[in-house]
Amino acid sequence: MTITVKFFASLREEVGHHELQFNIDNSLTIEEIWSKACGKMPLPPHILMAINMQYVDKTALVNIGDEVAFFPPVTGG
Repeated sequence: MTITVKFFASLREEVGHHELQFNIDNSLTIEEIWSKACGKMPLPPHILMAINMQYVDKTALVNIGDEVAFFPPVTGG
């Protein structure tokens, strides 16, 4: 079954795509999803991660049908 992975803002340019879809057979951590999507590019320690619009850490499990989002920290005033 499929999961959707989205990259926002400057990450979109760094990884070279804005959205990917993967077929997975079992749950994977968000860090494993990053590796699947970005190859040897290490997961930056400062980025934000979300599964189905809820912030998570890199150990959170991604399940079939989930939407994963990676984006840089938001700043502003």
